[in-house]
Amino acid sequence: MSDGFADMIHAAIGFFAKLKADNTRDFFEAHKAFYTGEIRKPAELMADLFAEDLARATGKAHGPKVFRIHRDVRFSKDKTPYNAHLHILWSRPGTAVTPAWFFGAAPEYLTFGMGVMGLEKDALARYRRMVDDDGDALTAAMAQGGLSLSDWGPDPLKRVPKPYAEDHPQAELLKRKAFAVSTSLPDGWENAGLLPALNALVQPMLPVWRILDAAFPG
Repeated sequence: MSDGFADMIHAAIGFFAKLKADNTRDFFEAHKAFYTGEIRKPAELMADLFAEDLARATGKAHGPKVFRIHRDVRFSKDKTPYNAHLHILWSRPGTAVTPAWFFGAAPEYLTFGMGVMGLEKDALARYRRMVDDDGDALTAAMAQGGLSLSDWGPDPLKRVPKPYAEDHPQAELLKRKAFAVSTSLPDGWENAGLLPALNALVQPMLPVWRILDAAFPG
């Protein structure tokens, strides 16, 4: 039996398809009540419930964040005012870099993943040490879970960063400035519901999460 959040996802996909075709303030203001009642508020409830599921699965508290529909256009050439997608993030409380979980819904995709983003300076150096020390275990955990690298985050470097050798066995991971694994929701996920579908996807990602959590304990 579905948990009811399938209706929210279908509403979001239809709404964002229309918003993508008419990304204007006039369109959004005319449909703001629909967005708030049928998408934003159910998404906030789902995010709260799934945070509890993640706490049980990982043994550590997670806080949810439903990203704003309004785009920050101050430093962007693209001045369209609204994001034509629903993105939700679950991360450990605090400001330190820790592995986070994410969900995205748009007309083009329904995706779920986990990783460490925003790697700069000390966090980036720590990531590279983790890859150097535990890269084989990391890739083995990915293979065991049937996981693939996500393209979320900045483009990787063209060369392996120093002091690591160009022929390092984990050269491709060392080039990355963010690390995430992701997968699409399977066909028929609506039959059980969104939360059961996401919880099923958490399980193969947990071994990767544990490696990242050990390297980024917060």
